[in-house]
Amino acid sequence: MKSLKLIGLAFGASLALSSAAFAQDVTVAVAGPMTGGESAFGRQMKNGAEMAVADINAAGGVNGKKLALSVEDDACDPKQARSIAEKIAGAKIPFVAGHYCSSSSIPASEAYADGNVLQITPASTNPLFTERKLWNVARVCGRDDQQGLIAAQYIAKNFKGKNIAILNDKTTYGKGLADETKKALNKAGVTEKMYESYNKGDKDFNAIVSRLKRDNIDLVYVGGYHQESGLILRQMRDQGLKTVLMAGDALADKEYASITGPAGEGTLFTFGPDPRNKPTAKKIVEAFKAKNIDPEGYTLYTYAAMQVWSQAAKKAGTTDAKKVMEAMKAGKWDTVIGPIEYDAKGDIKQIDYVVYKWDAKGGYAEISGNGT
Repeated sequence: MKSLKLIGLAFGASLALSSAAFAQDVTVAVAGPMTGGESAFGRQMKNGAEMAVADINAAGGVNGKKLALSVEDDACDPKQARSIAEKIAGAKIPFVAGHYCSSSSIPASEAYADGNVLQITPASTNPLFTERKLWNVARVCGRDDQQGLIAAQYIAKNFKGKNIAILNDKTTYGKGLADETKKALNKAGVTEKMYESYNKGDKDFNAIVSRLKRDNIDLVYVGGYHQESGLILRQMRDQGLKTVLMAGDALADKEYASITGPAGEGTLFTFGPDPRNKPTAKKIVEAFKAKNIDPEGYTLYTYAAMQVWSQAAKKAGTTDAKKVMEAMKAGKWDTVIGPIEYDAKGDIKQIDYVVYKWDAKGGYAEISGNGT
């Protein structure tokens, strides 16, 4: 009987210890479109965050504590993003890797700032995100003024004297990217023949396609997301147009090819040099592939955001958001996508975009020599 009591006491003690350890976990968050039209990118972010948290914990955690991950869905809706940000701040979560859409990241960042939450976006490229002098924002990706410039240089060189159209979906990301590309094109001496807007979520682009046909457009640049870009491409081909479609980083998911089918061949888009091919990513890429996950697009960027925060928190010796941000901006961080350093605004110093082309088999590859 005595031994049973001892066993019971030992079991109770082990439960108490495990509960205490669990209670001391530091919760971090990943926030993005887990549902809705951009959920493919939400999956990328979730995959990256989950793998990073598991790897950080396997290496001993952060400042002696294990990380727990909260996954939040904003559906790329600004109001939902703001609501999530307030929830994360209310829960005193010190760090969030998010969001995907710039129209979510920007309003959410204000709630995070008020709630003492450090925010690193893996994917929001609108310059405004880091231009509002908020103390708590940073990114591990580039900006639309940078990728717009690369797109414009490519178009000016490879479509000189051709008819160019620019479309945008009126969103913070889409219109911002289209305008940056237009600005850089115009500066390079290229004037677009057509500039038109549509609404994100539209399905019927026949009116726009008819105008592209009428104006003999050789290349259409789309400031918008992959769903609408795919439909525009399909409807162009249905009307017999051979017009080349070019867009930004929102096409960096194989779901684009599932919309276009083989017709997507020749589509161009800008994105950072493929992080899957970097030596720093080799082991992590293999770990993802062992789980049948292709770590494309922003998967590894989200992993890197988690790495930057965890390394800076260790350097600061705390998870306090303001102290971690001070450490982040003062240091250089080794990540899966390469070394990262920050300027005073929270933008990365290592910027490079390249041009990719889709093939008929539903894959994409960097254009040799970047075509610029």
